Amino acid sequence: MKQLGVLDTAFINLETANTPQHVGGLGIYDPSTAPGGSVRFKGVIANFERRLHKHTIFRSRLVKVPGNVDRPYWVQDANFDVEFHIRHIALPQPGDWRQLCILVARLHARPLDMNRPLWEAYIIEGLDNIPGVPKGGFAIYTKMHHALVDGAGGSSIMSVIHDLEPDPAAVPQAEAVVTVDVMPNSLYLASSAAVNNIKNTVKMVTGGAGVLRDLGKMAIGMAQKKIPMPSIKSPRTRFNTPVGPHRVFEAAEFPLADVKELKDLCGVKINDVVLAIISGGMRHYLDHHNELPDESLAVSIPLDMRTRRGMTDENNQVGSVFVELHTNIADPLKRLAKVYRSSQEAKVYGESSPLVDVLRLAGVMSPALTRPLVNTYVNNELTRHVPLGISSVVSNVAGPTFPLYSAGAQMVRYYGLGLLTPGVGLFHLIFSSNGIVTLSIIGDRESMPDPAFYRECIEKSFAELVAAAKASKTSSAVASKTRKATPKPARKAKVSSATAPKKPIAKKARTTASRSSIKPAKAKNGQETPEQGSSSDASAGKNGKVVPITNSLS
Repeated sequence: MKQLGVLDTAFINLETANTPQHVGGLGIYDPSTAPGGSVRFKGVIANFERRLHKHTIFRSRLVKVPGNVDRPYWVQDANFDVEFHIRHIALPQPGDWRQLCILVARLHARPLDMNRPLWEAYIIEGLDNIPGVPKGGFAIYTKMHHALVDGAGGSSIMSVIHDLEPDPAAVPQAEAVVTVDVMPNSLYLASSAAVNNIKNTVKMVTGGAGVLRDLGKMAIGMAQKKIPMPSIKSPRTRFNTPVGPHRVFEAAEFPLADVKELKDLCGVKINDVVLAIISGGMRHYLDHHNELPDESLAVSIPLDMRTRRGMTDENNQVGSVFVELHTNIADPLKRLAKVYRSSQEAKVYGESSPLVDVLRLAGVMSPALTRPLVNTYVNNELTRHVPLGISSVVSNVAGPTFPLYSAGAQMVRYYGLGLLTPGVGLFHLIFSSNGIVTLSIIGDRESMPDPAFYRECIEKSFAELVAAAKASKTSSAVASKTRKATPKPARKAKVSSATAPKKPIAKKARTTASRSSIKPAKAKNGQETPEQGSSSDASAGKNGKVVPITNSLS
């Protein structure tokens, strides 16, 4: 049995019917790599069962403290039923990309059963009308509560539920040992809560003092211009309205080589390139709806705090900072340069500010106090009065560089799915693996009723960035070639003293005039002739497409 950490508890406290706090993923698989060239549903379930014992989170069930006076606990469920968590469904005919997106959006909108281990998986067949999907290919959609895993941890979980070889049955497996917990009684939970509340009070006092100290340091740093001031005046958009219960899903994909070449050519990071693509997509989308603000939009960027504060035993170790997208700049390359500068400033701010942990506030107090506050905030639509306009959350997850298999079928695509909060109705998730970058969006259906059009805006933004980079590269190459090919002007021949024109003799002779002190004479046209002994130089994307885009900068 293990008690949830503060941030893990925050995601439990933020769970509402309209904003369930789970994340997900959609993988597409090629069964031709499996033994026999096909995969059966029973084989997929057997593969899951064989690997689930390797990580305790798949059997972890939430147990609440009586009265919600303390953070809940994880227990290993003795009644775990794998067939409840893994379901088998199929798309109706014709089985195209749009139908798959609608199905995934509906599945992602449903909250998890909080009385069971907080994850589900769906094996989806009938994808034969999606271009690029191998014959007989299938998809696996998974969702897992954010209290169990964050973005960085989710990548490692992918490795847990996948194999590294197409014939996993041929690899010897150690005997599975499953440990379950004895359910704690109410007396134990109540007594533990009393002790924990005393500890938590002490931590809140000392932690509050530390936060005030860090805020003071940050204020001094901002006053001295050492720490950049984050943007807090970003305009609000349609994505800042109260979030409803329904979702939309879409995805675009780009060759990783093109993204890397853009990065190298412009001297930025991969994350900056993706942010610039999203910036252009949101610009095109809002401009189409006559809703593009004159000021720059801003997004929230999750930070992996493991690299900043070391490892802890919490499942979630994530913070966040704000980055301006500069959607008010039309030129793609200028916008990318501005995005790079903003992201660097946000990084400096994130290293210095305690506000990157603001989400922890939802888990510091007991659920008995926090849950009513969250419900009041959501039910009264108080998000309308929040001055800070964050139009989206953008998360970037680096996937494995090696092939992954499920029941022998190779994963050929993977799309990540984020979550929505009451005040932010759009989430972008970038996932890179095996030479492909996928950009997936989860949105509120009321604020984005046309997700396929938004995907086209994202693809248009990428094409514009590629074209601008190619044009810049070409013009630079032409200018360099022109400089090398242009011949230098020929040097004028030196004028010897024998052939130099004689200076008229003055009526009064000069006594000790030397040649080096002779001034150049004026020519008839008023120009000076060269000085003796000197020389001079003259200077002078479609619906339903899963195949990678083939744009190339080379």
